Amino acid sequence: MRICFATNNLHKLDEIRSVAGDQFTILSLADIGCFEELPEEQNTLLGNSLQKAKYVFKKFGVICFADDSGLEVDALNGAPGVDSAHYAGPQRKADDNMDLLLKNLINIENRGAQFRTIITLVTPTMIKQFEGIVRGVITREKIGSAGFGYNPIFMPDGFSQTMAEMTMTEKNQISHRAVATHKLISFLQKKDEPILS
Repeated sequence: MRICFATNNLHKLDEIRSVAGDQFTILSLADIGCFEELPEEQNTLLGNSLQKAKYVFKKFGVICFADDSGLEVDALNGAPGVDSAHYAGPQRKADDNMDLLLKNLINIENRGAQFRTIITLVTPTMIKQFEGIVRGVITREKIGSAGFGYNPIFMPDGFSQTMAEMTMTEKNQISHRAVATHKLISFLQKKDEPILS
């Protein structure tokens, strides 16, 4: 089965393909001839995920899914949340975002946080959404160089490494995006779903 992942983020594409394995052919936006920025005009992860998936499906006519992910920090009332990618400004630089977050948490003892992903699947017959969450804490400095986004300052519960210190295989066992993707893959594997007919 061929299905498009509606993202321009190559790191996310690699993660999803790693989780899906050879069960499905995950197409990129470039594979379907889409080279434009997708709209993200909603104020929730769920809304942005839905908007992007519907946009690609309507314009290109392919079965697709999109995600929106955010880091939600307990002491900041869930911020940066839906604004995670541009927390420090429109330049969307991960280092700037992490620096601002660490600054905003100076002298704050409660470092609890969670990464949350919403994946929206759009087909000719349905719209389905899947959620993935991983709990953890925000470290006091950047540690590790793998991964992307806030990974160098996020240490999942039960681990002594940040996500930026983990291999792709290790990360895909616990990450928010992996959890949501496994739910998507499990759904697609159901033999009685019209998407497979």
